[in-house]
Formats: sequence, C-alpha cells, structure tokens
Amino acid sequence: MAEFIRICAQSELPQPGNVSEFTANGRTLCVANVEGTICVLDGTCPHEGGPLGEGTIEGGRVVCPWHSYAFDVRTGEAEGEPDLKAEVFEAKVEDGELRAKL
Repeated sequence: MAEFIRICAQSELPQPGNVSEFTANGRTLCVANVEGTICVLDGTCPHEGGPLGEGTIEGGRVVCPWHSYAFDVRTGEAEGEPDLKAEVFEAKVEDGELRAKL
C-alpha cells in the first residue's frame, strides 16, 4: 500500500507557474506549482522519457521540454491524446514538507 513520502522542504517548492525535479524513493518526480496548488507527477514523460521536471507550465498543464506534450496536472492526461497519461500522485504540504503518496 502506498504511503506518504517526503519529497522536499516547503522552502524548496517551485514558485507559482514553475516546475522542479526531485528524487524520492528512487523515483524522479515533477513538482508543479499551478497558481499556488502543488501537484506531483511522475518525472518521466510517458511519450519518450523526457524530463517533465525540466518543463514548463502552460494553461494548467506541465509541458515536456523534449516534444511539447502537455499533461493535465490533475488527471495526467496528455492534451489531445487521452490514452497517454503521466502518473499523478496525491500530495500534501504539512509540517514544512511536501509529501506524496508513492
């Protein structure tokens, strides 16, 4: 059963409109700040393995820097390709830390 794992300190979170890459439990993760809401996705693009944590945010979606696939931060669905999904993790900020259920 998945449990909440520490991803980073609250002070390390990306600013609104930005993404950052973190590693936790051996997984690369993309942490996105969409208008103040923190979202955690698998850091590897399901299209061709690009680094989502090095991408951008456009229209509430994380955009992969390699081929511009855009993923909804709530559902993980790729824009225009609903079968292509990035894994999205439940996340919370508490006690000065970001934690995600991995």
